Amino acid sequence: MIYDYIIVGGGSAGSVLANRLTARGANQVLLCEAGQDTPHGKVPEVILDSYPGTAYLDSRFIWNDLKVTTEVISHNRPDQDRPPLRKYEQARVLGGGSSINGQLANRGAPTDYDEWAARGAAGWHWDAVLPYFKKVERDMDFDGPYHGDSGRIPVRRIMPDLWNAHATAVGAAFDQAGYDYLPDQNGEFRDGYFPITISNAYERRVSSAIGYLDPGTRLRDNLSISTNTRVRELLFEGSRCVGVKALVGGREEEFRGNEIILSSGAIHSPAHLLRAGIGPAMALGEMGIPVLANLAGVGQGLMDHPSVAVASFVKPHARVNDHTRRHMLVGLRYSSDIEGAPRGDMFVAVASKSSWHAVGEQIASMVVFVNKTYSETGQVKLASADWRDEPEVEFNLLSDRRDLDRLMESVRKMAALHALPVLRGVTSDPFPASYSDKVRQVGLVNQRNKLLTGFMAKLLDGPDTLRRYLIEKLIMEDFSLDDVLRDDGALETFVRKAAVGVWHASCSCRMGADDDPKAVTDTTGRVRGIGNLRVVDASIFPVVPCANTNFPTLMTAEKIADGILAGD
Repeated sequence: MIYDYIIVGGGSAGSVLANRLTARGANQVLLCEAGQDTPHGKVPEVILDSYPGTAYLDSRFIWNDLKVTTEVISHNRPDQDRPPLRKYEQARVLGGGSSINGQLANRGAPTDYDEWAARGAAGWHWDAVLPYFKKVERDMDFDGPYHGDSGRIPVRRIMPDLWNAHATAVGAAFDQAGYDYLPDQNGEFRDGYFPITISNAYERRVSSAIGYLDPGTRLRDNLSISTNTRVRELLFEGSRCVGVKALVGGREEEFRGNEIILSSGAIHSPAHLLRAGIGPAMALGEMGIPVLANLAGVGQGLMDHPSVAVASFVKPHARVNDHTRRHMLVGLRYSSDIEGAPRGDMFVAVASKSSWHAVGEQIASMVVFVNKTYSETGQVKLASADWRDEPEVEFNLLSDRRDLDRLMESVRKMAALHALPVLRGVTSDPFPASYSDKVRQVGLVNQRNKLLTGFMAKLLDGPDTLRRYLIEKLIMEDFSLDDVLRDDGALETFVRKAAVGVWHASCSCRMGADDDPKAVTDTTGRVRGIGNLRVVDASIFPVVPCANTNFPTLMTAEKIADGILAGD
């Protein structure tokens, strides 16, 4: 059988494409996903959970061997100490990142998409993409010109009357600091604090797989879903892509198609292209891979939002309550006022607990990320030509000094907020925090961590002096808040070491104009110089938007699917 479309990757983009392309009965579509299926009635509880703090740590749903570097690497100094490799929780399950992420449903700034168009993505300006954002969602709280009412992904907010005491106090602190209250984060894009918008209905996650690959869609005769299917090779006749070779449950199979669509994300989509000989000629030659198309931009320009956090101990009366399993209820968008940056270039996600375990329920954090980042020197490279080897991933998060400076200032801002009486009433012992390997290890869901944190939590709720000692010796890493506020050198060292991405990998196969030497695809996702091959996922973003990337990815897939069906 020859399929009309073979989609490689069943994540946010792949699920949308599978739904929309099979809505036309003549199209035969195969969706390949390396991870497991999540059919209606059999979605694992850890994925459905409104609290997302365990799904992304579950080894069943991620690429367990994928590691990345986040600190800047100087390739001009081979003698320089290499930054440490960090585990990167990239989804490997139907629904992709939408099955394990924080369920945040935002879009970014209108200026983001106007910049996309200015960078050569004609037809991707704000007025052109807003209808597709609306097409994605079913907003359960608001209507009007910014909102959709019939999309496949429900959107809602937990309003302030249901916030726990910690979130309420944080909101009051934002108000006292002069920020406006915005009931609707996805309305007019401006500075202020708001109930965080989530892709969640009735205390249940709604992933792209749940929303777009529902039972009715799965009954379509023209849709085949092949999970536990790892595509190992793209097949070509000359410069035309004609199929894929895959391992299906460990058995090798070959599938043929009239068009192949890579929707494997900003790390694995460029890796597929590179292994096929599509990429920078010099790098391919070093790997012994014959060059099929010399595209300098493949794997280049990888972006994410660099982030740090200021955490604190939450007093017992202010902790998460029984109204919701959600731990992130309130967010803040603010402007750094650095020259040239658009409004709302910084974002704060407030977590009223930091993990599933007993100690996690005692520690809250203000996670600050650079909403509008200027660091664009990340890259995805092959470690070898062997498809079984994970690629080398360098995010180079703080390669632009403006990102470093804004994160340093954000630590000062969050420290000042913690000093306000309204926050001191619900928290104590603030400290600079990082998502370190130690935090990851304690975050693994197992009996040992449950017992260990249960014992530790009792001690933390004990005398103040004991709590301060335990936080300093066992929870903080290297720096106290006083250290970094007193010494700019210490603050810079902390930020450089602690800054991590927030799982918004993007821009490694950018779309752009015909005369852009770094553009990998055109504005419909078609790979330049190659027939019958597209990329449709966050890798084709010209620049990462001021948002969590799930909804921009869903929008992108909706828009390109419309173009495909229109004969684009």
